[in-house]
Amino acid sequence: MKTQLFINNEWCDSSSGETFSVINPATEEVIAEVAKGDASDVDAAVSAARRCFDSDGWQEMSNRKRGSLLFRLADLVKSRINDFATLETQQNGKTFFESRIEMGMVVQNIRYYAGWADKIVGETLPVDGPFLSYTLREPVGVVAAIVPWNFPLNIASWKFAPALAAGCTVILKPASETPLTALLMGELILEAGFPPGAFNVVSGGGSVAGSALVHHPEVDKISFTGSTEVGRGLMAEAALTNKRITLELGGKSPNIIFADADIDAAIRGAQNGIFYSKGEVCAAGSRLLVQSSVHDQVIEKLSSRAKKLTLGDPMDKNTRMGAVVSKQQQESVLGYIKRGIDEGAKLVAGGHAQSVNGKGFFVEATVFDDVKPEMTISREEIFGPVLSVLKFEDFDEGVQIANDTQYGLAAGIWTQDVKKAHTMAKKIRAGTVWVNAYNAYDAAASFGGFKASGFGRDLGREALDGFLETKTVWVALS
Repeated sequence: MKTQLFINNEWCDSSSGETFSVINPATEEVIAEVAKGDASDVDAAVSAARRCFDSDGWQEMSNRKRGSLLFRLADLVKSRINDFATLETQQNGKTFFESRIEMGMVVQNIRYYAGWADKIVGETLPVDGPFLSYTLREPVGVVAAIVPWNFPLNIASWKFAPALAAGCTVILKPASETPLTALLMGELILEAGFPPGAFNVVSGGGSVAGSALVHHPEVDKISFTGSTEVGRGLMAEAALTNKRITLELGGKSPNIIFADADIDAAIRGAQNGIFYSKGEVCAAGSRLLVQSSVHDQVIEKLSSRAKKLTLGDPMDKNTRMGAVVSKQQQESVLGYIKRGIDEGAKLVAGGHAQSVNGKGFFVEATVFDDVKPEMTISREEIFGPVLSVLKFEDFDEGVQIANDTQYGLAAGIWTQDVKKAHTMAKKIRAGTVWVNAYNAYDAAASFGGFKASGFGRDLGREALDGFLETKTVWVALS
């Protein structure tokens, strides 16, 4: 397992020689000491990426050749999918079952954009006068991808795959808690045959390595996934050098159960919406809006299911929920639970820290009832396995409560009334709306937020636009 920086297709120590510890949140054991990159390491990575981008080898490489490199990379990831999933579980605390699903998505994402590489085209424009006018779609340049710890490699692939397909070069900055799968990807980049500088990994703190990327004048584009607070800061900093920026930020997503829904299916969807990956999901359905006539039924069944979710060794196939990513995150989640109790919400399931063999940063699957829209647990992103249940009476009140948030990342709707489903989907201000489903993702379906949940899109054809410039060419014909 490589733990150095990956720059210009070479493994190197940080310029300072410093390292940081990666801790398994389920066992509290140090599993690796990783090179701690700083501004000078970022400068080396950016220089490598810029040289590659400007080189004849990269500029003259056909789009189809770039696509073939990505297809080769996808095949290599698939061949080592269990290695990636094991590392993801060890560094993040999620179950191996979940990690393996996500590594399959990484393969899908890389293949999807490999297929797009030779399909990036411009247009011929019907302008007035004796001119031939057309557009070219060209890569934006050097891209810094700054990714979070909740889906470390999956979200990274949302960024580096379309960026490389578009013809950009990439510096990937993984979260300090979870750098290991990004570094393993560096090994496969080498094996796949990418030229030096096309893909680089600089591990280190966000306030040092991340900030250096945002301020670096040779970085053309920032693609960031993380908290709304940090995203706002990055946007202000990126403005100093006129960088393009895409932000996929926080959420407080409503998951809405109407009385006419298939209640059992809705309850399963609500459980998946909040407890998948320990609730450390930006699109988590953390606000469950339940129509009052079925409220008691939903609460009884949902709380019963939550109490049966088995906490344990994330590598054990019988474990249903792993450890939250760190001690700090565990304390943050427990603080929100205390706040919910103090503000008068009714705790009906969970609410406590747990350990396995005396170790680990576990939090029980937690359900609050009698939550009011103004309560902290209804308004702030908790990023943990904590569900707030709110009642609503009718369609209009459901819409009002759903949209009563600064966020707009995702939403779920549970109803068997087709007209109601489409009408509600239109009225909700969110980038993704699931109907009779939750947490469905695909490389072909764009993902991103409204309002404080950010702007720009990952995934889908739309993600490519964030890594491309449009050039208009006018040719006089007389």
